[in-house]
Amino acid sequence: MPPTNLLAGKTAIITGGSTGIGRAIALGFLAQGCNVVINHLDLPSDKVNRDSLIRAAESLRSSASESTTIGNFAHLPGDVRDPSTGPKLISFALSTFNVSRLDICVSNAGICTFADFLSDDMTPDLLSNTTRTNLDGAFYLVQAAARQMALHQSPPGGSIIGISSISALVGGAQQAHYTPTKAGITSLMQSTACALGKYKIRCNALLPGTIRTQLNEKDLQDEEKRKYMEGRVPLGRIGKTDDIAGPAVFLACEELSGYVTGAQLLVDGGMFVNLQ
Repeated sequence: MPPTNLLAGKTAIITGGSTGIGRAIALGFLAQGCNVVINHLDLPSDKVNRDSLIRAAESLRSSASESTTIGNFAHLPGDVRDPSTGPKLISFALSTFNVSRLDICVSNAGICTFADFLSDDMTPDLLSNTTRTNLDGAFYLVQAAARQMALHQSPPGGSIIGISSISALVGGAQQAHYTPTKAGITSLMQSTACALGKYKIRCNALLPGTIRTQLNEKDLQDEEKRKYMEGRVPLGRIGKTDDIAGPAVFLACEELSGYVTGAQLLVDGGMFVNLQ
């Protein structure tokens, strides 16, 4: 039997939580009893994805045993590039669930548009938007969460998880604007781990490998490219979003990872170490 109730009674916020990795983490937290607020941009596609997430949360609740606590779910639109989005998300979570603590913050929102370094597609706007979303947005959210966890709750403490990428460790010919932002998130988690340890706030980075999401679905439809990627992975398959949920629960759970901070947890099926 898999463990349950690992995050019972906790409160979490997750940016970019309506699809992909953020959605999987939200469902993983809910299944462990955590109350979750996700952030999204409120695009037409977000409504469809949000409704799907609501149905999935209801399904979790209806199928759970009497001894299993399933968390509550809420959502709030907002653009992570706006420094006010983080404080609004935190305030909404605390008021919605009538709690005084933010226990977990997952900075997940991100974009990745492939572009050749020398092409006309690699515009200043593309670089700026990628950096502002992926890195600036993470900084603003983490700072807001840390202020709540350190200064406005007693006792202080919490877990902050930055969703980085294997791209923080390796280059990508069409990702010269993207990989530095993911390396930045890893660095941000290291620096905040140093700054916030005295407040009992743990800060760690999750580095997914190639995970099938809406960001790379079109790319993976190329059979030759997909087979090449699968051949690079010792476990022999492209990752699923659910593969990231368990490691996120681990980093969020004080009982499991209470002495882990400033760490980089690579979840890539072994791709990074496979030099053959």
